[in-house]
Amino acid sequence: MKRIAILGSTGTIGVQALEVLSHLDTYEVVALAAGRNVERLAEQVRRYRPQVVGVADEAARRALRELLPGERMDIVVGDEGLVACAAYPSDIVLNAVVGARGILPALATVGRGARLALANKECLVAAGDLILRAMRDAGGEMVPVDSEHCALHQCLRSGQPEEVLRLVLTASGGPFRSWPKDRMAEVTVRDALRHPNWNMGQKITIDSATMMNKGLEVIEAHHLFGVPYDKIAVLVHPESIVHSMAEFVDGSMVAQLATADMRLPIQYAITYPERSPAPWPRLNLASVGALHFEEPDFDRFPCLRLAMEAGRAGGLAPCVLNAANEVAVEAFLREQIPFLRIPEVVEAVLERVPNEVPQSVEDVLRADGQARRLAELYVAKG
Repeated sequence: MKRIAILGSTGTIGVQALEVLSHLDTYEVVALAAGRNVERLAEQVRRYRPQVVGVADEAARRALRELLPGERMDIVVGDEGLVACAAYPSDIVLNAVVGARGILPALATVGRGARLALANKECLVAAGDLILRAMRDAGGEMVPVDSEHCALHQCLRSGQPEEVLRLVLTASGGPFRSWPKDRMAEVTVRDALRHPNWNMGQKITIDSATMMNKGLEVIEAHHLFGVPYDKIAVLVHPESIVHSMAEFVDGSMVAQLATADMRLPIQYAITYPERSPAPWPRLNLASVGALHFEEPDFDRFPCLRLAMEAGRAGGLAPCVLNAANEVAVEAFLREQIPFLRIPEVVEAVLERVPNEVPQSVEDVLRADGQARRLAELYVAKG
């Protein structure tokens, strides 16, 4: 019986992960961490009986205790609680926390030699070198949950690292793939949350609409697979059937295809290197018919350009990019700024924060805080 902790258990990925575990009988849930959705968390606790549970704050802890008066478990709070859940003895930690809050629990996981099933791309974007160093030092491992990186993980099992010519990350193009630039000035929150293929949380859905998500994935792929940026490409693929591809030096291209269903990469990250039977719908290529591909438009989607430039710059630039983007996206969701203001805020913050090579996680968190404060100032300007 393998033990698993799920961070972000009440979010989209966390809920689907527990659904996956419902048909895998060799895993025990020992820790759950969520935010303030205590009603859903209470239901999960009743079913899976974890030993430790993390919540956002003291108010959430009191509410959870009231909902579960007879349950015997430790309830931990805030970012320290997330780290406690990641550090609790388990074989696998699924990190589905949103944003840079995932950095410390990621370090806690790999630092004790456990498997990190990574559904939080921001922690590798902001602190990839530090997390990978901690993983190597402790003998831990990382298996990606993002559909694109899970696809590449599978494709790369077809060859040796020195045989890889390039990695190709596919992108749906989001809801505005065919919108002219002038029309994008009219984008509403409702428009941006209407993703054509995937059911995701709000933040990642907005990132998909700006294509920042694909830029973050390029940075994540660089860290995960040790491939230089000039060997990572993005290709828009509106059907979201081909999840990514690896091209090899002999001209062969290996692609991973599947339905647009996050349960598949979640299960892959949990059960790797084995594959287990699964109950979800199978891909029927005859019914899909044609598959289409096109180059990304960096003019209409400047967030993709900004992310790729930050990745190549290295140092603290990806951390600053990510922090500014999180603030700008939240401001857009609250209707404080228009859609096209998101990349403007990010670019302005990147220009203001000095880029240095971080020596510790404290350096990363300091830059993260500075970038957030600057972004909030730019947001306040409208």
